[in-house]
Parts: sequence; structure tokens; C-alpha cells
Amino acid sequence: MRVALLAFPGVQLLDVVGPLDVFAEAGRQLGDPNAYTTQVIGLSPAPIIGSSGLRLLPDRTIEDPDEGAIDTLLVAGGPTIQDYPREPTVQKWLKRQAATARRYGSVCSGAFVLGAAGLLDGHRVTTHWRVADELATAFPEATVEPDCIFVCDGPLYTSAGVTAGMDLALALVEEDWGRPLALAVARELVMFLKRPGGQSQFSAHLAAQSSERSAIQAVQAWVLDNLTGDLAVNALAKRANMSARNFARVFRLEAHMTPGDFVEAARVDAARRMLEDTDTPLQRVAARCGFGNTNALRRAFLRRLQVTPGEYRRRFEDVATDVRQTTPRGKVPRTSLSTGMAVASRVEWMPSDGHRRGVAPYRESLVAACSD
Repeated sequence: MRVALLAFPGVQLLDVVGPLDVFAEAGRQLGDPNAYTTQVIGLSPAPIIGSSGLRLLPDRTIEDPDEGAIDTLLVAGGPTIQDYPREPTVQKWLKRQAATARRYGSVCSGAFVLGAAGLLDGHRVTTHWRVADELATAFPEATVEPDCIFVCDGPLYTSAGVTAGMDLALALVEEDWGRPLALAVARELVMFLKRPGGQSQFSAHLAAQSSERSAIQAVQAWVLDNLTGDLAVNALAKRANMSARNFARVFRLEAHMTPGDFVEAARVDAARRMLEDTDTPLQRVAARCGFGNTNALRRAFLRRLQVTPGEYRRRFEDVATDVRQTTPRGKVPRTSLSTGMAVASRVEWMPSDGHRRGVAPYRESLVAACSD
């Protein structure tokens, strides 16, 4: 499968090398380095100078003659890409390639380039949280979902900022080969498991690190370690040696969320990890994470992740190891060109160590993560 990534001067290099390394590692795990052939496409043959000053030599340019249909086309972003001139030649090239590609999309602010070509209109999309409002204003025909890791809408795939491009690439690998291979790639690249697209770009742990006042940081750290304790505003304010009113005001100022929102986010984060990694019953998950009962757990998940705890767990269930139907090793499962959803029921794959792994139903976690 041919994967092409369009990069502009000033590109964030992680937007390029992160996803491409995911595809390359998938090939190594499959024992077939040609499972994905990757290319960096530039505007000219000159080296592409990234936002860090490092140079990247493109494999091809948009001026070169087409060498067959691209399977997966992605556009990388950068800190100032939304200010890049809307080149008619770029827009024309993108429209032509997207018309024949099985799937196309963007990493981070690369969505602005797709939008300029009219490829976001009528679609649900995401981008880096910092420029999400700007994207929505620039392209009102698109529905911007600013709090998603990645969004799949038909053949269009868009991701949040920088490292979220690797999450998107993992989702594409899962779509092509199944969940076991995607998890093996994530382990090899020492990534944090595999995040579903609907997961928030923000987390309680990141919020705790962003606070500047030591008193607020101390309270946040205590919350993360005591999810089943009394986490009401009055109790937390007392721990910070503040009045409840002043504590709530300072907390919101420093953490950019209310104490209640932080507590719920911390509990949801903890519950997510238990659902991903254990088969602990939902009632125990709710109790250990401070929700008290499954109804409170369910409400919090619906509010923050738009899925129930049971649905979330099913995205991370271990796949069955009994093989009933497989595709030949190295073969790509038949897919729907309109959605990119694989329709073969299962696939068997063999990583580079020569030991066969399990199989994965294609309509499992990835498709669920990309649906409404």
C-alpha cells in the first residue's frame, strides 16, 4: 500500500516521521517491509526545512508525473501552516489525488490545506486544539470537533496535534490488518497503548502539570492519588488552606477548569485505564475510581467520551485466537472505498519474530471509535 505524506516548508517534523514510522513498523511486524511503501511529497525538489530547522529531502514533488493511485494520502501540519499561501497548484493536486485515493486526511494543522482544497466541506474533522476555532471559522462548511484525538468521516481522516498523528496511523494499521498488529506496533514504539479517536485531547494528568501555583498542584496530585476520598470543593479548599470561594476561583484560573471538572476527569481517566487493561466488573471499577455506583460512572463516560463504559471496554477487549476465516499472509483485506471499512471478517498476520498472533474482527474498536 502506497502511503504519501505532503509536507510544506515549516512543517512539524513529528507530523511526518511519526505516522510514517508507524507504517514502517507495521511492515516489520508483518515480516513484509513492502506492506506499506512510504513517500514524502514536497512542493519542489529542494529540502523541506522543518519548524525545528532540520531538513527533510522529499521523495517526489507535486510537479512529478503521477505514478499510480495513492492508497493513503496525508497532509502534515506545522505551527504556521494556516498562514501558508493557498497555492492553486497544491489545491488542484490534492483534489486529483483525493479523488482516486482509498483514504486521505491530515495530521494536526494540515487540515487547513485540505480545507483550502474544499476537501473538508460537509465532513466532521479535528485538528490541534489551539487552532480548532480558527479552522471552524475559516471553513464553516466543516464540523470541527476540537476535543478528539482523531476523527474518521467516510474516506476523510483528520487528527489532532503532532503525536496524535501516530494514533491516527495506528488506527489505519488496525483498519488494514486488525487490532493485534496495531497493538504490537504500539508496544514496539513504546506508545501509550492505543487511544480511540473519540478520546479527549486533554487529560487530568496534563491539566495537573499545567497549573502554576504549588498549592493547586499539590491538591491536584492529592486528588489523583485519592480518587475515592472526599473531593468536594470545601474539602479540597481546606487542604489548600483557602476559602472555598477563593479556591474555586484560583483553581479555575490556573487549571482552566473547575475543581469538579478536574475531579471527574481524573476519575474517568482512572476508569478508562481499568477498562482497557483489566476485566474488573463495572461496579468495582466505579467504586475504585470514586464514582460510587455504575450509574454515576455511566453518566460521566457519556458526558466526557460519548460512549458507555461497556462500549468503551469492548473497544479494548482481547481478540479471539481461534481462526475461522483468514486472508493470506501479506494480502490486504477488501475494503469499502467510501468508508475505508474492511469487510473481510478476520485476518491472520505473522510478525517478524515468526510467531503467529491472534486475529481481529475488523468492525471492532477502530470503527466504533470513528462512529457517532
